[in-house]
Amino acid sequence: MPEDTDADGLTVGQVSTRLRVTVRALHHWDEIGLARPSLRTTGGYRLYTAGDLERLHRIVVYREIGLGLDRIRAVLDDSTADVPGALRAQRTQVAERIDRLQQLSAGLDRMIEAHERGLLLSVEQQAAIFGPQWNPDWPAEARQRYGDTTQWRQYAERSAARGPEEWQAIADANTALDRALGEAMDAGVTPGDPEANQLVERHREVFASYFPLTRQMQVCLGRTYEADPAFAAHYDGIRAGLAAWFRRLIDASARAHGIDPDTATWE
Repeated sequence: MPEDTDADGLTVGQVSTRLRVTVRALHHWDEIGLARPSLRTTGGYRLYTAGDLERLHRIVVYREIGLGLDRIRAVLDDSTADVPGALRAQRTQVAERIDRLQQLSAGLDRMIEAHERGLLLSVEQQAAIFGPQWNPDWPAEARQRYGDTTQWRQYAERSAARGPEEWQAIADANTALDRALGEAMDAGVTPGDPEANQLVERHREVFASYFPLTRQMQVCLGRTYEADPAFAAHYDGIRAGLAAWFRRLIDASARAHGIDPDTATWE
């Protein structure tokens, strides 16, 4: 379709280029009566006058600051409209939107840092919450070993939303579980006992603060608790032989749920 021109006006294509709006938007504003071209060529094509162009300029400006088309119409056509009031209201909405975006940006920064560091606590906070036996290098070591896993991503996403108070509650829950394990071992609880199975379930619940723990994954953790020197030292420091005893509790519970501990995998 040729774009006929006229000395008294601009074609849709020319206005689209000049104002950097789409031809489709100009057609839509024409259809709803927001900005209609005042002239037509002899061939019936729309032509915009200087007055039309000024109205379109104002529409573009108001649209860019976030006013809806109905609000723009009221501002342009209602002689009693409180234009400064409308702009102040829009400024308030923009300020609120900026605040939300800044909060989102801060949240994204924390999420990125949590994925990279794992634990968003200072060394001093870690020592105060987890005790003197805590090694602040452990999160970095865990990131290096497990950073590409689904569980690390789950852990990082939980970590990003936690402050010192939440971590203190988690540390307290772990301490209470360790105490309960030591007391159960002293009391002669054996694998498969109801109390043993309750402790295994409690372990899964406490561990879920890091990431969801399936029974097969729990079996793998039980092996790690016994075989890994750092974990074994922790549990055996509570009671001599606790690491191996706890692993047997986990294995017995897994068997009761149809899982062969000898073939369990991290899934």
